[in-house]
Amino acid sequence: MDTVKIAVLFYSATGANYQMAQWAADSARAAGAEVRLKKIKESAPQEAIAQNAAWKKNLEAMKDIPEASLDDLEWADGLLFSCPTRYGVIAAQLKAFLDTTGGLWSQGKLANKTVSAMSSAANPHGGQEATLLSLYTQMMHWGCIIVAPGYTDKVTFASGGNPYGTSATVDMEGGIKDDIKDGVSYQARRLVQVTQWLHKGQQ
Repeated sequence: MDTVKIAVLFYSATGANYQMAQWAADSARAAGAEVRLKKIKESAPQEAIAQNAAWKKNLEAMKDIPEASLDDLEWADGLLFSCPTRYGVIAAQLKAFLDTTGGLWSQGKLANKTVSAMSSAANPHGGQEATLLSLYTQMMHWGCIIVAPGYTDKVTFASGGNPYGTSATVDMEGGIKDDIKDGVSYQARRLVQVTQWLHKGQQ
């Protein structure tokens, strides 16, 4: 089995996407991948964070997780993103990071990587699908190969039914139900498998 490199990159304010990213990283490793779990740099003002106890708590919980860099994108064969929806698009923190990738893109160093994505919102129809599609739009510009879960396994129906990527409904404390864990794990394993197929074909 080919060992492929998967970068699990996430932005998390109150903890949901951090949890999803951890589940994904664990599943990708179990599927035989070499994994980097990295957080997107927080850029929100301290005044905003201070007003939300869950946000403050999650920042402390993530303090030992290294921040994502452009090197992680270049290193990876496959990319798995997780971030909350903000009015139907990706969070500004992740957008700011992606906006620094022009150099890699212009050199063709982002092309032909596999990519998959997950999201969350405070309700089941809070813009998760639009958020994932907006992220995939940028990945198309990079020339990535999108590996969505689709309906390739019945677990998609049990974990929200979103074919574009697993999406979580988050409570006020940032918590999510374990009923999406299987969906996250399947999505990560599928990304590893498809990346292995492509990697093998290039050899």
